[in-house]
Amino acid sequence: MSKHLTKRADDYSKWYNELVVKADLAETSAVRGCMVIKPYGFAIWENMKAELDRMFKETGHQNAYFPLFVPKSLFEAEEKNAEGFAKECAVVTHYRLQSDPENEGKLQVDPEAKLEEELVVRPTSEAIIWNTYKKWIQSHRDLPLLINQWANVVRWEMRTRLFLRTAEFLWQEGHTAHATKKEALAEAKQMQEVYATFAEDFMAMPVIRGSKSESERFAGADATYTIEALMQDGKALQAGTSHFLGQNFAKAFDVKYTSKEGKQEFVWATSWGVSTRLIGGLIMTHSDDAGLVLPPKLAPIQVVIVPIYKGQEQLEAISEKVSDFVKDLRAKGVSVKFDDRDTMRPGAKFAEYEMKGVPVRVALGNRDLQNGTVEIARRDTFEKSTVQQEEMVGYIVRLLEEIQQNLYKKALSFRETNITEVANFDEFKEVIATKGGFVSAHWDGTVETEMKIKELTKATIRCIPNDAKEEHGICVFSGAKSSRKVLFAKAY
Repeated sequence: MSKHLTKRADDYSKWYNELVVKADLAETSAVRGCMVIKPYGFAIWENMKAELDRMFKETGHQNAYFPLFVPKSLFEAEEKNAEGFAKECAVVTHYRLQSDPENEGKLQVDPEAKLEEELVVRPTSEAIIWNTYKKWIQSHRDLPLLINQWANVVRWEMRTRLFLRTAEFLWQEGHTAHATKKEALAEAKQMQEVYATFAEDFMAMPVIRGSKSESERFAGADATYTIEALMQDGKALQAGTSHFLGQNFAKAFDVKYTSKEGKQEFVWATSWGVSTRLIGGLIMTHSDDAGLVLPPKLAPIQVVIVPIYKGQEQLEAISEKVSDFVKDLRAKGVSVKFDDRDTMRPGAKFAEYEMKGVPVRVALGNRDLQNGTVEIARRDTFEKSTVQQEEMVGYIVRLLEEIQQNLYKKALSFRETNITEVANFDEFKEVIATKGGFVSAHWDGTVETEMKIKELTKATIRCIPNDAKEEHGICVFSGAKSSRKVLFAKAY
């Protein structure tokens, strides 16, 4: 395999697929549509998970774990949810294999071991969780119930791509129960903001906060709040969703509580989630033709130090100096790696860490030891600086923050220049076909218009922005009256 990537401008999809593999993030597995997340890719997910978990707990949520399997009868209880996921479900029908003497002893399903009730491998956990909540919730004193779980789910996707869409993926799913509609709505909106804050502050990925149109909502939700990001190829990525479920699941599973007034009431619900798809978003927001570009706050290795030496004596002198640098950097909360492998030349190491997106690279040679300097290169701009050794730690701490901010500003500038307002459908089609990005246009609010636009252009309504102003206009497609503009785009 060539060390060089296909250029983004030549074939964005091929560039992405190559980058995931060459940066050592993930690879395809023996199971169709499933991936192996390699240690470096999983380290990014662990960093994401740690920050999100902290944010969830700061907003009062606790972690629990629920079964992977959902009895089919429970899965069917909330009809809209079941219908929405039915075509993606993997189903367990038997519980044992047996040897087949007529076929060289190969294993086959034991027909005598058929399950009394088929089990759905969870595509989402509302059914099993709400069946459990019926036992946990009796009184208003049991509310609000704020639960999150970190888990895997299976959705039998036909077209898959590493991180962005796989048959099995890792995620978190929050499921909360509340005494009032007002509390549940506030929870759903709060979690949308938690996701947005994480995306912008840690991923350096600007997002638009909004709500989904009826046809784009989560199956079984009364409202879906979303954060939408724009990738470098002009396609949108749904980066996180938070759903107001109303009383749909409470009624489907008969989950009631006794109010302060002694009345039996159905509870109000939310669910919300983000997944390993965020790693795909991270890659496509910042990376370039040289490889991965990672924001420092999520990079598994924030600083790599590469020694440049001739002979063991020089290496030992450099290593002694580096040990102090490593200790001082780690004391400042910086993750650092000293790469003293003697199986690779410095140039090859530089190329490896560029591909892996390590934010800061430090080169230290014999001449640097004599001069009391180091060479520092930043991954986002490739700029190099010569810095005095005694100033190095403070310089790197400031540089990491600067890189984090620069990545966000660059991504925000790209998004802002790729939001285009259009007044008619000819303009709409032209922008979608040539420029891409978000298209801001009036929509008449009907599913018919939405579906027709999707059929003709492959663009969907990504969201109705939270800050969309009431402004009377004419629908870009139907010519009917419209009260606000929405954002369309082609999407992953």
